[in-house]
Amino acid sequence: MMKPAAFVASLTAGALALSGCTTMAQGDTVAAAGAREAMELDIPEVAAGELSEETMKTVTRTLSSDEFGGRMPGTRGEELTVALLTQRFAQAGLQPGNNGSWVQEVPLVEITGSDFVPLSITGPATNLNFENGSDWVGVSYREDAAVSLENSELVFVGYGINAPERDWNDYQGVDVTGKTVVILVNDPDWQMDGLDGPFNGKAMTYYGRWTYKYEEAARQGAAGALIVHDTAPASYGWNVVESSWSGPQAYARRGADAPPMTKVNGWVQKETARAIMAAAGQDLGALSEAAKSRDFSAVPLGLNASTSFSNTFRNFSSQNVIGVLPGSEEPDEYIIHTAHWDHLGTCNPPAPDGDNICNGAVDNATGTAALIALAEAHARAGAAERSLVFLAVTAEESGLLGAYYYAANPVLPLDQTVGGINMDAFQVAGPARDVTVVGPGKSELDAYMNAALAEDGRTATPNPKPEAGYYYRSDHFAFAKQGVPMLYIDGGEDLVDGGRAAGAAVASEYTENRYHGPKDEYDESWDWSGVMADLQLYYRIGRSLAMSESWPNWNEGDEFRSIREASCAASAKGC
Repeated sequence: MMKPAAFVASLTAGALALSGCTTMAQGDTVAAAGAREAMELDIPEVAAGELSEETMKTVTRTLSSDEFGGRMPGTRGEELTVALLTQRFAQAGLQPGNNGSWVQEVPLVEITGSDFVPLSITGPATNLNFENGSDWVGVSYREDAAVSLENSELVFVGYGINAPERDWNDYQGVDVTGKTVVILVNDPDWQMDGLDGPFNGKAMTYYGRWTYKYEEAARQGAAGALIVHDTAPASYGWNVVESSWSGPQAYARRGADAPPMTKVNGWVQKETARAIMAAAGQDLGALSEAAKSRDFSAVPLGLNASTSFSNTFRNFSSQNVIGVLPGSEEPDEYIIHTAHWDHLGTCNPPAPDGDNICNGAVDNATGTAALIALAEAHARAGAAERSLVFLAVTAEESGLLGAYYYAANPVLPLDQTVGGINMDAFQVAGPARDVTVVGPGKSELDAYMNAALAEDGRTATPNPKPEAGYYYRSDHFAFAKQGVPMLYIDGGEDLVDGGRAAGAAVASEYTENRYHGPKDEYDESWDWSGVMADLQLYYRIGRSLAMSESWPNWNEGDEFRSIREASCAASAKGC
């Protein structure tokens, strides 16, 4: 997954209209919101599913084995993964979901940078050099064999946000054409305790995501964009940046009318940024404080940035894998389950013991295995009234590329897709009394979730880190942008053995030691009881939706509701 979850790039300019994050008012609860939604919804009760723990173990173990090489798209690992998925989907009783085929081709280009020249910062009395990897990382989204940033003027643009609907423009009054912008991660109000700030307080909006910041810099004509890494607002450490942004990078192939791109997109360590600001006679802390105000003005730093590197390219097609259990009454109405099958391939740097395979056992062999286990259970229960779809998407780690490609080129019409559930990294530390809901209060799907939780005697906890913007960082977001209501649920915080303190410790250990690293490996000692409880929840939600006559919508005021309603109004069938 692209984020270190509570357990644990290419977007178009249209994302601007969707970048607000609607959250529940303080003091509201997931259950209370669900109770209001449930009043007019058909929420059938369903029996528990016959779910196989052995399937979860076997598939997770296999997918995360060294033989699969970290499941990088376009490699032998992809071939093995797709073969396994199609075999297991067929054995489960699914039908091929793409007009007789199990796969949807996703055109990608892999860009591998090499020969990185240090990032050089120069000025009248300044000559600083920063090494790639330890001090900064950089890539180019352009398909240029040679990338060169030469004496590009540095400008600090605060949070790099241009949001007219929020009366905020960090680029106002400055021309950054051909220059390199230095940008803070997250939103200006990320340190607030509540959710009432200009960018929803501590709850990150899409404006806080690195994807948006690079896109906006390109729209402004910048030659380079450097985001200042800071562990708290980024919600992950520099090790994650270094491993994720080094080595081959996959992107969707760009068409003739593709939006503009900068020459170089990168990250700099916080201490690197501090040194650059000091060389400019500025203080990073003071500039960061000033950037919290809508009256902030961009600050030319009087320094120039230079670097260069080479790129090699590989055009290839990766594959989404899709299976369907057809409905008995309404086969043209779909309930979708998503999980990404891909991971990072090899890790850079390797572990101290030399291990450099990013096995991705938790992230996301567990979620991929869950697709198979759920398919088996639903097939055992017999056809539901609506069709159940199981979609394993590619290139999530490269920017949700497989999910975005499907959402832009849907195999099954999105206006006939009732809603869905995304699964990205299961918590393997034992049972929890709760589940963590990412983006609570956004849609009427919460009512189905709450009904399923009640059946299992569990509760819902709103995401404890809304500042991390998790709702914008996994595959469901591609569907949400097209108006399809999607649930995203993580493992619980309140562990039966040890409570919330134990849950926090599990999350911290994974994020610090294994997330996007070579030690996210299968462990025979894992406690699968919590995984199976969460899987039962997903089964109940999916089955209830598939037996329902309702079309749950986004809640009033949510940024995706108007998109769904426009989609439904234009359709003669479906919602």
